[in-house]
Amino acid sequence: MAPDESLLHLPPRLKRQDGAVRRIGVELELIGLEIGALSRIVADHFGAEVDVRSQYEHKISGDPRGAWSVELDFAFLKERGRKSRQRENFMAELDSIAEDILRVGAEHVVPLEIVSPPLPMDRLSDMQALIERLRQAGAQGTKAGLAYAFSMQFNPELPGTDADTIVRYLKAFLCLFDWLKHRAEVDWTRRLTLFIDPFPKPYVRKVVDPDYWPDQDALIEDYLALNPTRNRALDMLPLFAHLDSQRVTAAVDDARIKPRPTLHYRLPNCEIDEPGWGLYRAWDEWLQVEHLVAEPQRLDSLCRKYTTFLDRTLSGLFEDWKQEVIPCLKASSDL
Repeated sequence: MAPDESLLHLPPRLKRQDGAVRRIGVELELIGLEIGALSRIVADHFGAEVDVRSQYEHKISGDPRGAWSVELDFAFLKERGRKSRQRENFMAELDSIAEDILRVGAEHVVPLEIVSPPLPMDRLSDMQALIERLRQAGAQGTKAGLAYAFSMQFNPELPGTDADTIVRYLKAFLCLFDWLKHRAEVDWTRRLTLFIDPFPKPYVRKVVDPDYWPDQDALIEDYLALNPTRNRALDMLPLFAHLDSQRVTAAVDDARIKPRPTLHYRLPNCEIDEPGWGLYRAWDEWLQVEHLVAEPQRLDSLCRKYTTFLDRTLSGLFEDWKQEVIPCLKASSDL
């Protein structure tokens, strides 16, 4: 029996500074359906239409909030697909044959990815209902195969992009990371990919210091000095590129960084073929971060406790922070 959609709680700060409801993007990696069938399900669910850009990339147009994307999560093949109409000679035909061989192999290990447009957070139930349809249609997730390192990712818009707000989110996330990782039960195949590497300990210690409140320039410089990569469980580069694209580009030359006023949370597995699986658990775990950000005194207290923990010589050997943090969490009934 699927959980009640009413259990998709909302964050304590639901609106941006301009009064609009905060938005969130959701990314879902899966296998088990071919791209055409997957696109038709998404389009039918939202009363939209499929726009085939290539055999590896489809857009779903018609949702008033923007276009959905369905694509093979393989940059090389997507680029080949965009150029397919330009093949006019024998060598191009050989390239096409090689591409077909590569595609057949990729379809067994590379996921299809559904990318939502920025949805108002009070529309998350739409994504949950889509997940139910995809499961019924045969979609499979991380646990369906040993090589399936598939994820569900959240891109929550911030209530504000001032430095203090961003620092609060970083502090809250770093204080809760050990617990979040434990709760996420990250599949071992995903841990091997390095896409969700933890933050370096010197950076964690710097940020959770109760006196760390840098301005925007210093905040971004500190981040880039120790995290010049997308491979973090909470990828801040899209947000920082939105705020200061030149500074980020100078430090990280990666065309995959898409500037946007959001965080990029990458820990949860995609377990779409598991009965009853959905947004619920991962979203409620993320809401612990949201509630901590919204309560400055509780955040400050937890930062002080974590700083003390990190400064102990043998912390981590005989003590377990993910257990110590539990009494500091919100009860699920208060989310």
